[in-house]
Amino acid sequence: LVLRQLEETGYTVVDSLLDVEKDLQPVIDEYQQLLNGLSKSLDVKNFTSYESDNLSFGEQLTRLMQVTDGTIYQNLEISLPQNNISTETPMHHGPAVFQLLTNPKLLDIVEELIGPEIYSNPVQHVRIKPPQKLLPLNQKQNTLVSQAIWHQDQGTVRKEADETMMLTVWIPIVDATEENGCLVIAPGSHKRGLSLHCEMPSGIHEIPDRLVGCSRKTLPMNAGDVLFMNKATMHSSLPNTSDGIRWSFDLRYNPTGDATGRPWFPGFVARSRSNPNSELRSARLWAESWRKARDSLAEMESPVFQRWNPNDPLCA
Repeated sequence: LVLRQLEETGYTVVDSLLDVEKDLQPVIDEYQQLLNGLSKSLDVKNFTSYESDNLSFGEQLTRLMQVTDGTIYQNLEISLPQNNISTETPMHHGPAVFQLLTNPKLLDIVEELIGPEIYSNPVQHVRIKPPQKLLPLNQKQNTLVSQAIWHQDQGTVRKEADETMMLTVWIPIVDATEENGCLVIAPGSHKRGLSLHCEMPSGIHEIPDRLVGCSRKTLPMNAGDVLFMNKATMHSSLPNTSDGIRWSFDLRYNPTGDATGRPWFPGFVARSRSNPNSELRSARLWAESWRKARDSLAEMESPVFQRWNPNDPLCA
């Protein structure tokens, strides 16, 4: 049933797949500890006048975003940025996040959809979105913390991954509602293949609204629900008009051996029925692989992440 719906509509939601207390709370606790450390270690102007211990996680993050003009966010990310990478570029690869990536309940569904040899694709993000009205001006177009524009995940990777059976797995850590900026899906759009993405003044690439079509479905989800989505399914998000955060992870998996679309970033074998010894089971080694990738990228010219021609006449 899950596979059939994915094939027909380009997405499927498995309700209550993850247990909020057992599967998600360790991630929340890990990020709270990370944020507490950042709050105490950063010498941020005006932040000391706020008692961070008395703020909720969302309030604490929003305030840090404001006083650092958003630069704090990379400390929370589970991937590297697309440019300006140095040996000091911060990132987070903690054991609770690794346990989420390798959660057996998650991988059971992934196996049903793409097969038993599962590779954790390194195109992955944490998205913790403060209320839109409280974002620093220079972050209002940053889709990691602000409203996501219409796109396909296939359009964010290199052409070499066009034949890869790449599966997006979207996990809300808190309830995703229309008010706080849940996803919007264009059902069946995956059957049209890869669409044109046009570069906006901010540098991000989006599918022109005229190409999205009229069929659009708002997709509120509860914490514990998990969305599985075809790489060619068009999707976006609503703005966060609430007073709280919207927090999610978007992960990707593909059959082991297929191109990931980001060859300079490290993935790993998450499950192998044919060779279980090939599975990565160490959060420490996972984190170390990202540090090695960072050091390597810091020594080279930044690779080209985008596949789109900024001067495409169809975008005029």
